[in-house]
Amino acid sequence: MSAVLQTSSTQTGIPRGRAIEPFDVLDACHQQMVTALQQMGDLVVHLQDKGVDGKTQEMARAIFLFFMNTARQHHLDEERHVFPALINSGDDELVRHTLRLQQDHGWIEEDWLELAPQFESIAAGYNWFNIDQLAHAVPVFQALYQDHMALEESLIYPEAKARIAEWDLQGMGREMALRRREAGKPIKPGQ
Repeated sequence: MSAVLQTSSTQTGIPRGRAIEPFDVLDACHQQMVTALQQMGDLVVHLQDKGVDGKTQEMARAIFLFFMNTARQHHLDEERHVFPALINSGDDELVRHTLRLQQDHGWIEEDWLELAPQFESIAAGYNWFNIDQLAHAVPVFQALYQDHMALEESLIYPEAKARIAEWDLQGMGREMALRRREAGKPIKPGQ
């Protein structure tokens, strides 16, 4: 039996009418993260060339909302449903990698809290952002996220899929769907 999440195909990248497994949602979010990270780099280049305009405001707004909401939901999904099975696996290497990913979540959040006010400023049309700081910080943020996702996709997700029982997947799917139904309420750090 599949854990079905009630989301549209545009939110997940998964064709409508197919049962959506929790790991499908996590994988689709990674695809969205790759896009959002690329948009960050594009935004910096556009700001350097043309400054704040309607295009940069819209890009900054989309990036800000994605990392304030979707990315945080994603990390919460992993912390609640993926990492515990691996930490309790008894496999020292797997535990070490999982603890590193948990630490990454902290670094990612810390980096985002530094970047967020600048993206929010750009989205509002203000010019008080620091382009030099953005030009330096965005590639660091991108690299951290890309390295983090590569480890999850190559080791953590396959191991978790093999270790999480079907009934746990169903509960995972229900909990993830319930939280997404309440979307629009920002996830606060530590929630």
